[in-house]
Amino acid sequence: MNPLANDLDHVLVQTRDLWEEVRGQNIFITGGTGFFGTWLVESFCWINRILTLNAHATILSRDPERFAHKCSHLAIDSSVTLISGDVRDCTFPEGEFRYFIHAATEASARQAAEEPLEMLSTILAGTERALNFASTHGTTKFLLTSSGAVYGKQPPGMTHIPESYIGAPDPLDPASVYAEGKRAAELMCAIYQKAKGLECKIARCWAFCGPHLPLDQHFAIGNFIGDVLAGRPIQISGDGTPRRSYLYAADLAIWLWTILLKAPPLVAFNVGSANDVSIIELAKTVAATLNPHTKIHVAKQPIAASQPARYVPSVNRACEMLGLRETICLEESIRRTAAWNRK
Repeated sequence: MNPLANDLDHVLVQTRDLWEEVRGQNIFITGGTGFFGTWLVESFCWINRILTLNAHATILSRDPERFAHKCSHLAIDSSVTLISGDVRDCTFPEGEFRYFIHAATEASARQAAEEPLEMLSTILAGTERALNFASTHGTTKFLLTSSGAVYGKQPPGMTHIPESYIGAPDPLDPASVYAEGKRAAELMCAIYQKAKGLECKIARCWAFCGPHLPLDQHFAIGNFIGDVLAGRPIQISGDGTPRRSYLYAADLAIWLWTILLKAPPLVAFNVGSANDVSIIELAKTVAATLNPHTKIHVAKQPIAASQPARYVPSVNRACEMLGLRETICLEESIRRTAAWNRK
């Protein structure tokens, strides 16, 4: 039995009314073997089978063999075709694909620091090739997984960033490479929609928790869960004051499918949780949920009277226009992520 069965049933229940238009259609997904992509493929295969949609998904991956080892049940699913390649120069297949999800960008802090030109090239050239392919192969609905990073630094006093905020990262700071790349990718979508008639949907994604999230990269919640599972103290490299929020992966899948199939084109939607916690509060929640005896080490002392950095979205637009809600609380997200990693 699929260990994610309960989560996938939940995705089905929340999105059931959207899928009839997908019946018998082809979907193309870039980045289909990353965190976002894996959840999209998991939920697609589950729903496709239960609703007998007879739809098909073609998944572009730079390492399909690794994906097949990680998710063998998806790699052998008859409704999935895995193709190997980089979105910047791969050979795209023939045929028509009514739906296209472009998620082929690694949100890697290490790559941004060590290989910024590689990251920028992947975002810009990859998005242009994806849009060009979609516009010539029968695509009507195109989903770009963008990022909350496009707003730049959250202003002091703004607790939640709405989509109407016209902020921006510093274009002269090389650390802005990911954010500026995503801004340009959104602009490309607007240009292609005007020129080619694609319906381009924009999902500005924030921070997440769930099975398939790496526990050894730059994701604080993944690192903290990994620390507890390994029996180590939780390590906080800063002062623990920045505030973040985390949406569970099943909710992420629900939101992305809903935006692709239901959202109006060229209306950006924040995808994330509005329920924020400080990093130290997050560490304490992870410890209390998984092992209350876990120690927490904080590297730095907070600066007196300074306002904490925030990275928290407003999700009012998604709630009001699309009826989306966060359905899995933080503690349960942590519990399910840990349980999956223990298997």
